[in-house]
Amino acid sequence: MSDESRMHDPMASRARALAGASCWIITDGKAGHDVQALGIADALALVPEMKRVSPKGPWRWTAPWGPVSPAERFGEAGGVFAPPWPKVAIAVGRASIPYIRALKRRSGPATFTVVLEDPRAGRSIADFLWVPAHDPLRGPNVMNTLTSPHSFSQSRLSELRHGRPPSIAALPSPRVAVILGGKNAVYRFRDADDDRLAGALRSLGDLGSSFMITTSRRTHARLLHVVDAATQGRPRIIYTGEGHNPYADFLAHADVLVVTADSVNMTGEACATGRPVYVFTPSGGSAKFRRFHAGLRTYGATRELPDRVDKLPEWEYAPLDSSRRIADEIEMRYARRLGMLSGLMGAT
Repeated sequence: MSDESRMHDPMASRARALAGASCWIITDGKAGHDVQALGIADALALVPEMKRVSPKGPWRWTAPWGPVSPAERFGEAGGVFAPPWPKVAIAVGRASIPYIRALKRRSGPATFTVVLEDPRAGRSIADFLWVPAHDPLRGPNVMNTLTSPHSFSQSRLSELRHGRPPSIAALPSPRVAVILGGKNAVYRFRDADDDRLAGALRSLGDLGSSFMITTSRRTHARLLHVVDAATQGRPRIIYTGEGHNPYADFLAHADVLVVTADSVNMTGEACATGRPVYVFTPSGGSAKFRRFHAGLRTYGATRELPDRVDKLPEWEYAPLDSSRRIADEIEMRYARRLGMLSGLMGAT
């Protein structure tokens, strides 16, 4: 089931049925995984309790297929994973799978278990799995969406737009948010790539744009240097990790967004705005990333950033709110299971 097939789901506007329920979020501590799980918890209005795991030795090597280390004392009083069991548990990352499997076995139907992304451990590991549409996993308990879940709901973006910070209000329109990733396992960001991005930003500046620029932990020094040089002389904000993080306001107040292709999460967050999103693609890539970006172009949210922008973009699309779509599906399945349990109890 994809985002676009649920755009007009009547469940999207009703009150959250699980609001206030307890939730364990089990992750390997990666920032991107935490963002996804918290996005779902926010959309469901759950009360999350973070449980980051870092198994050692053979317990790490055998994840996601192996068991939890006996040293964890899973399910025992005083341990990190002890009753009372949560109503919902969300796991992300290979290291989290032994824990969600153990929880599912111990708590039974008391906990609705959710796994985000495909850990390559089979569909039976949880009651519900979400994987992005560019991954191949499909099945009766699997949901697919074009973008990853995050906490930038339409209501949050609307609230942010009603309170523009003075530093952003001082920037003339059009405001271009530039969201910089960097080198990873598949994208190389050669010097020529850095220079190509700088040239495209310079052309946007020539059209009268101001800039809101933010880096990530992967942003290499040369990329930031050429972006800095290309936007000098234009009104701008550059955030490199010190002080208050204005990223949420950058998303909310951008007229146009430019995001590097290396991050699925950052691209998906940009597409939650409903504003034109240019994707800059450096050297490298993979079939998985190409499927992801092709899906967003087909949907109408993104276009490839040209080497020179001659006209400010004006395309429109319905914002992609995957967290809400996934939350609606979880609530529907949770309610269905409650109904089945009530029916079984009534028959006894």
